Amino acid sequence: MSNVASTQELAEAIYTVNRHAKTAPEPQHLYHLKKEAIRLMLEAKRAKKIGMHFSDHPKLSNQHSTLLIQVANYYFHILPSKEDFEHYEHLGSLDHTYRNPRSKMPLGKAKRMLYAYIGWEPKKKRTQHEHTRSSYYTPSSLGKMEWPPTKPHRHF
Repeated sequence: MSNVASTQELAEAIYTVNRHAKTAPEPQHLYHLKKEAIRLMLEAKRAKKIGMHFSDHPKLSNQHSTLLIQVANYYFHILPSKEDFEHYEHLGSLDHTYRNPRSKMPLGKAKRMLYAYIGWEPKKKRTQHEHTRSSYYTPSSLGKMEWPPTKPHRHF
């Protein structure tokens, strides 16, 4: 297997990340990963812009539009640029009968594939020994009779 994922594999990875983002408690990172992958795929002509849709989730009671993107046989929505409104047809409301094909790709594999595609390195987790202290760290004197100690400690 080559290191470069196929367009179909990347589409499945984006689908998996997007599906998990919709139910994640903090989805910002997953949505950023989706957006960056789609942006790079559009630049590489591995994805194409189809048209505009009205969003099902109006912001502050104001209707807004999303841009429909096709990647292989999957479709995704992203926020449009001002130029997109000028260049792409408005398709009206979303077609609720359409569903993307199912994918059984695990989230971890999808994230690794998209990280490799966009060239992003996750921050390495620190081990217990690598924890750094703030420059403002002051050792606690709680439980100590005097600070700094002036007498040698007595043993009973």
